[in-house]
Amino acid sequence: MKSKRIQPATRPLDAAVSVPGSKSLTNRALAIAALADGTTTLSDALYSDDTELMIACLQVLGIRVETDLEGCRMVVHGCGGNIPATDGELFCGNSGTTIRFCTALCTLGKGQYTLDGNDRMRQRPIADLVGALRATGAVIGYEGAEGFPPVTVRGGGMRTSKITMIAPPSSQYVSAILMAAPYATGDIFLEIKETISAPYLSMTTRMMEAFGVSVISRQTDSTMRFVVPAPQRYVAGNHVIEPDASNASYFFAAPAIAGGQITVKNLGTESIQGDVRFAGVLEQMGCRVERKPDVTTVRGPDTPSGLKGIDIDLNDMPDTAQTLAVVALFADGPTIIRNVGSLRVKETDRLSALSKELKKLGAGVYTTEDSIEITPPTAYQPASIHTYDDHRMAMSFALAGLRIEGVEIEDPTCVNKTFPDFFDRFEAMYD
Repeated sequence: MKSKRIQPATRPLDAAVSVPGSKSLTNRALAIAALADGTTTLSDALYSDDTELMIACLQVLGIRVETDLEGCRMVVHGCGGNIPATDGELFCGNSGTTIRFCTALCTLGKGQYTLDGNDRMRQRPIADLVGALRATGAVIGYEGAEGFPPVTVRGGGMRTSKITMIAPPSSQYVSAILMAAPYATGDIFLEIKETISAPYLSMTTRMMEAFGVSVISRQTDSTMRFVVPAPQRYVAGNHVIEPDASNASYFFAAPAIAGGQITVKNLGTESIQGDVRFAGVLEQMGCRVERKPDVTTVRGPDTPSGLKGIDIDLNDMPDTAQTLAVVALFADGPTIIRNVGSLRVKETDRLSALSKELKKLGAGVYTTEDSIEITPPTAYQPASIHTYDDHRMAMSFALAGLRIEGVEIEDPTCVNKTFPDFFDRFEAMYD
């Protein structure tokens, strides 16, 4: 198996970096633009495995998408809410956004559509989404194990309905329903109890509003309520995709480990992505953060001992948990990351994977069903890091190599899922 050896930083960092477009925003924009009236141009869009899977699925549904890889540009010819294809087989790989968003889109069609993925996708639950869509009148069946892909959707439209979801394993289920809801026959009411990743739902509604659809939302404690008045129609236009805040977390974290400072360009206080707040987590650990509307700079502690362990709930930012877990290796004292049970149904069981790989580097690790506690090593150990075909395992553990000699990342090409040139940009940060 090919691997990537990480060279430790020999001096404090001092760089300004750019990060490709957000996967979450690109796939939301693609799904919405596919339904819109007219032609939408997406600028600074992300080209990666996940977004290419989404484009391929939309094309199976008869949506015309023109791509400009060099210019990071996509042109989507919307169908006006009328899915052109009357049948199709959609392969979604291990892209959660693709299979979940497209399952909801297919309910608006007039035929039969099968959605499937790779072996890991067939282990990732989809029952909560299927149950909610059935409540709108959708006819959806399982082709294999109950509650898991592959699924077959028989289109026919969504009718007005009231849906309650309790602790769904992914906020993407909710986003999928929200984005299709404007084309229902009447209003869609959604109540989500024990919400996870709430900022991603805000991201979805703001993207919908950018395409001209109004959404009424309210949050009380851990319950979120949405009303999507229907029918409404998305209006095509020109949209610029923000840099990916989840993928920016690796660059935010770098000076916490290696010292110095890193500035991430085009990502600041005006971002609609919740994960931009990861810089504030590093601030709690002893870093200094300078925020501007379109730029964020993180400065590491003045001394290595200035990085402090923390006890934090990352329910709203689970995609940054692996980043924080690796930063915790270098803190003075243990770090506890709580309320992240959703990590167990991601690209891999991320809590289990973190435990195994952090221990290789010398850390003490204790996990529960929804938390992980990391005690920093008394002595760091070189290790070959297994990545479990999970892009975030590869990118987060690359950070460990900034301080630990002998860190190798196995199967580094798994970063193609959301950040194909990650290692080029990572190494340029401190070359």
